[in-house]
Amino acid sequence: MQHSPDTIYGTTIVTVRKGNRVAIAGDGQVTLGQTVLKANARKVRRLGKGDVIGGFAGATADAFTLFERLEAKLEQYPGQLQRAAVELAKDWRTDRYLRRLEAMMIVADASISLVLTGTGDVLEPDAGVAGIGSGGMFALAAARALLDREEDPEAIVRRSLEIAADICVYTNRNIVVETIGS
Repeated sequence: MQHSPDTIYGTTIVTVRKGNRVAIAGDGQVTLGQTVLKANARKVRRLGKGDVIGGFAGATADAFTLFERLEAKLEQYPGQLQRAAVELAKDWRTDRYLRRLEAMMIVADASISLVLTGTGDVLEPDAGVAGIGSGGMFALAAARALLDREEDPEAIVRRSLEIAADICVYTNRNIVVETIGS
């Protein structure tokens, strides 16, 4: 994603699903062009009735709009994250207003993890690992490398974001992690 100098962005989100646990982590940096506006933004949160977790990368206001829309879909399709995500993706791709939103999301519940994009993609990541945002590919690579060495998804996503923060100027070490499962 190319950064526009007049758009506020939130970046780097990573997820790992291992065993019966899933974790999503995000850094806290929000930028406007090349300037850090906020270092401790919360880009990962619980959705619905708390049984879904999600994180966003991209324009912050756009992502908040998408979180609200996803929560409405979760109310419409309770316990059906994949169906709610597909319905959101349809709206996102076809609605004139939503089509202009610049963000990506990772969402997960107890059974599935998904990456959602504005082009209508609803993707279940390979091996339960995905990364989005400016530092997403760095965090993804780190998470894949740590997958065989570490059992705890929370530890993997946290360390992956630390590694991404060492490489990507749009990623910092103010990390928020949400988990589901035991």
